[in-house]
Amino acid sequence: MTGPALRDLRALPKAHLHLHFTGSMRHSTLLELADEHGVRLPDSLREDWPPLLSAADEKGWFRFQRLYDLARSVLRTESDVRRLVTEAAEDEAAEGSGWLEIQVDPSGYGGRFGGITAFTDLVLDAARSASSSTGVGIAVVIAANRTRHPLDARTLARLAVQYAGRGVVGFGLSNDERRGVVAEFAPAFAIAGRADLLSVPHGGELRGPDSARACLNDLGADRLGHGIRSAEDSALVSRIVDAQITLEVCPASNVSLGVYPTAADVPLRALADAGARIALGADDPLLFGSRLLDQYETARHVHGFSDAELAQLARGSVDGSAAPSDVRKELLEGIDAWLSS
Repeated sequence: MTGPALRDLRALPKAHLHLHFTGSMRHSTLLELADEHGVRLPDSLREDWPPLLSAADEKGWFRFQRLYDLARSVLRTESDVRRLVTEAAEDEAAEGSGWLEIQVDPSGYGGRFGGITAFTDLVLDAARSASSSTGVGIAVVIAANRTRHPLDARTLARLAVQYAGRGVVGFGLSNDERRGVVAEFAPAFAIAGRADLLSVPHGGELRGPDSARACLNDLGADRLGHGIRSAEDSALVSRIVDAQITLEVCPASNVSLGVYPTAADVPLRALADAGARIALGADDPLLFGSRLLDQYETARHVHGFSDAELAQLARGSVDGSAAPSDVRKELLEGIDAWLSS
């Protein structure tokens, strides 16, 4: 006998809250742009893609960052940027996402595009166009780099404030969480917070619960980028549940970067059973070879999530988002309809 047919996860409305700008690029687009602009890519980004990665030590993280920087270097023209954003939106639409918050550090692109303000203008205009053509709502999270000076983060926070209410919805902190002192970035997050931007720093992945706790204490995090290793501290999990902090859990990248040996070891089930609000994310599909839909498939087939539990994950992504009320309503009603079908 065969079991009941599984509901199509592509048809499950959802929001995507953890996707990096260059990391959202299609592999085929990377190859085409590299050839067009004469950028030499290593075999790990061509024939041997996706690359074997690890961030268990600084050498491993350096290799990951080097590959990311190489991928970013193929973005040379305004049309390249618009193509990336449009294709990211098309991919989200194909997987059932009705809302996308894409994260970008403009300082990594400004030198080629007339400065950080001009680049932000370009990304936001590209997002508006892509949203119009695909029906996916798109917002931007501006993120500072924790390996750079905290004063640089303040500059980016002021930039984010300029666009609050005009497409930028949050302020983040990314890169190797073993670097930098979280508290030193608090002034930047205070600047962003005064404009009611969401605080969405990375934490609780490479360094563990102490990193997640610092993001809550010092940066007033509304969401935790990853936050997966909060599961190692029951008191911290209780705090996250009580405060309704959203965890942007990215199972594929956790495994690819060596945080957990296999997908089954990612404590997704433990966090969900504890009542944590979880928004699954793909992080950097270009480097991990895994998109948002794959994360839901992992929850279903590896962690044994029922359709009701998968619907709850989708609700968590919507509830944790900065989507306007009408978009939230439509997505949540769509989730209920999916579950009752």
